Amino acid sequence: MHVVDVTTFHTDPATQIETVMAVRATEIGEAPYPNWTAVGVNWLAGFDFEIKAIARIPAAG
Repeated sequence: MHVVDVTTFHTDPATQIETVMAVRATEIGEAPYPNWTAVGVNWLAGFDFEIKAIARIPAAG
């Protein structure tokens, strides 16, 4: 599976981005990296952080 696009929503981007980038390095790995959009928000229905990812499953070959 190849992650091609990630959107993260942060209620406190300044304190959350370091953790998010550390997880990205572990879970996504080396380049090429997916497109990444980070959005600062005021409220997330009871959450502090939300992530949306789109991945592609390579064709069997």
